[in-house]
Amino acid sequence: MVQQDSRTVAIRNILTRLSKRSGLSADRLRTTEIDVAPLLDLSVIRRRAQQEGLSAEEAVLPVVRDLARQLDPTNRLIADAELSLGLLREKPSAGIDLERLYAADLGERRVYLTEQWRGLHEAYGADFVPPAPTVRSLRATPERRAFTELAAKLAAAAAYSTSNYRLTPEPKVLIALPDVQPRRGVVTVIGSAVIDHIYRIGQIPSAGKSTPGSFEVHAGGKGLNRAVAAARLGLQAQLISAVGNDDAGRHILNYLRAENVDTDLVKVVDGATTNVSAVMITSTGVSSKIGCEDDRIWQGAHVVSEPRFREALAASDAVVLTFEQPSDAIKDVLAAIGEMDRRPTVVVSPSPPIDAPQYLYQYFGAVDYLVGSTWELRALLPGDPSASGAAVAQRLRSLGVRGVCVIDGFRCIVRSDEINADIADFPVALEDSPGAAAAFSAALVSKIVASGRPADEPVFRWATAAMVATQSFGDIPDAMPSVRDIDRIVHLAGEESAGA
Repeated sequence: MVQQDSRTVAIRNILTRLSKRSGLSADRLRTTEIDVAPLLDLSVIRRRAQQEGLSAEEAVLPVVRDLARQLDPTNRLIADAELSLGLLREKPSAGIDLERLYAADLGERRVYLTEQWRGLHEAYGADFVPPAPTVRSLRATPERRAFTELAAKLAAAAAYSTSNYRLTPEPKVLIALPDVQPRRGVVTVIGSAVIDHIYRIGQIPSAGKSTPGSFEVHAGGKGLNRAVAAARLGLQAQLISAVGNDDAGRHILNYLRAENVDTDLVKVVDGATTNVSAVMITSTGVSSKIGCEDDRIWQGAHVVSEPRFREALAASDAVVLTFEQPSDAIKDVLAAIGEMDRRPTVVVSPSPPIDAPQYLYQYFGAVDYLVGSTWELRALLPGDPSASGAAVAQRLRSLGVRGVCVIDGFRCIVRSDEINADIADFPVALEDSPGAAAAFSAALVSKIVASGRPADEPVFRWATAAMVATQSFGDIPDAMPSVRDIDRIVHLAGEESAGA
């Protein structure tokens, strides 16, 4: 997958809208009501137009065709059919109905695409054919992924000068340098999206007392925070959650989209009220929370009861799961992942604690990393309220979990199949930060997906540095760090260590 910047997102959105009706053509670009200026203004389009004496509108289709040929077979097929690029017209394959594949209506093209999924892949010479989607599921992750990959190639091509390209005489094929953006994966986050009422106070008042403070309202929730954190680190993040059909729910959806988080799997539950949390954050960063929940929210979002949710899990490189949904839903998710031939990396944040956690033990073999504070992880082991973080980690590993990360404040104790490490040497100003756990999980997943290997000590140090980079007590998802923010913390820690 590709890391998304603002230009990639803008181009992807234009291509997605242009796929409607008859697809991409010079005439469509001239007459559409869509603002296509960001596409026409790309330097790769303007160079092609200048070299071949074309208008910008006429240059778009040949450039898009050239770059679409560089996509993997599945993404190439989706882009070809949905934009009606006509790539298979150049070398027709027996048994393929080109009139249906490039029909004038997008709905007809989608139907044919799903009906002839295997045959079309074979026509492209694909070595691997993923399971055929339904028309509905095609419109979610597969389409988004294909258009994002194509948009990234257009954006990357625009970043080079003319000398980095050569046009071969027959057929005309634009040959670009390799992507400058690192290929990144898909992470699916399962957790809450709420409205946070943030109360910033000096200290949490005792019974019968009051304290001065300030008040703000922001989008939040453990699931939302982790999805935003993952998106900021370059992953293609999608959130499985639920909101009410109200102004608060619409605000959350708009916020997620602005942060480049896919909301196709966020259910809007009619008749339910979007959940609200009151978060009290002291001057040292320590927080307490009061949750105001509508039970109908999660009842309307059972995550594996629909094929599209299972398909999303199967197509993910990583899954981040919180314990905010009903325990039966948690069991179903872990059971479904445990049965997969190709399993995503699974990171579980066992918060908030649930009743009777022992009924989850049989599913712990599907968990790669449990990430939580000492008290959150202790809650998974009823009857041992005073065990140390390291002891809790080892006991949880005996239940089948491959790695346990105990995060208290801005420190991390790791016990995994690969390493044992205690990481606690970063400079900090606060005692804690309410977004630290979300940043840790996203940073851990980011490095694992990028490398394709289990995490080693440098990865856990980087994830711990991500917690330090969140030191804030305002808008929690807005405190989620970028790669540059985390690298800066790692660099500062190295300088301090060298000077000691």
